[in-house]
Amino acid sequence: MKILVGVDGSAASLDAVAMVGRLANPAVDRVAVYFSPLELEKRLPGRGRTIVDGAAAALFEEARGLLPGGCGRDAEMICSSKSAAVGILESASGWHADLVVVGARGHGSLERLLLGSVSRAVVHGSTLPVLVVRTPPPAGQALNVLVCHQAASAPAVTRAVAALHWPTDTRGQVIGVAESMLAGPLPAWLEKRVRDPDTAAIAAAWKTEHDAGVTSLRTELQAFAAGLPAAFHGGLPFVSEGNPAEKILERSAAEGMDLIVVGRTPTDSLSRWLLGSTSEAVLTQSRASVLIVPVEKT
Repeated sequence: MKILVGVDGSAASLDAVAMVGRLANPAVDRVAVYFSPLELEKRLPGRGRTIVDGAAAALFEEARGLLPGGCGRDAEMICSSKSAAVGILESASGWHADLVVVGARGHGSLERLLLGSVSRAVVHGSTLPVLVVRTPPPAGQALNVLVCHQAASAPAVTRAVAALHWPTDTRGQVIGVAESMLAGPLPAWLEKRVRDPDTAAIAAAWKTEHDAGVTSLRTELQAFAAGLPAAFHGGLPFVSEGNPAEKILERSAAEGMDLIVVGRTPTDSLSRWLLGSTSEAVLTQSRASVLIVPVEKT
């Protein structure tokens, strides 16, 4: 696997390199560290080119030190005079990367504005999986990972997860959310009226639909988990009901997840405006790092 990680000297970008260090296989994976002198020049206004070049070299060495074995020793440095998002996307394409990694801190409204300048632009502009790293990987602890199931994105997510090198102590979990109109238990307003024969029939149909949907989803999740690497075979899948993004975020927070993997399916602009996007909501609101896996439009 070829992994391109963007750095700019910030702590967040070095956290991104550290996460790559946990997920890369030093025996077979190749890593390129992307850096734009333009970004450093903004941080060091009025400084000479020699100083900028020296800082860039020092940053590259710092990044290499966070990578394991051969990944660090053989890491490539890619420089571009383009703006960060454009340079990352062009370099990922030219280098034939399989995964792009960028850093971003925080999850509030200010961070969302900043995220839009680089990380979000990379996510929306890339046809490759993009890992947005929000926190450094836990030092000396297992990596907690939540993989989200959706029928349309399941094959792409499975391929992306299988391509990564998961540490042996990784604690992987799978979640699926039933989001049909009849998802969830019988609502109170309907339960109060079940004495009426017609309403009782509606209630019975509701319960039948609900139970069948949950059973079907549980079966899908078990098959989905079985197709993932061994790190994701340890526990029963989480089955939730309701808004997918909300349930994913709730479960991630409750389980202390370090990384969420979610698919990004193609939607038209009207649907996204009316219904929102699960991957977008998870990306902007999660405290954990997020791996966005795009699904090609067919």
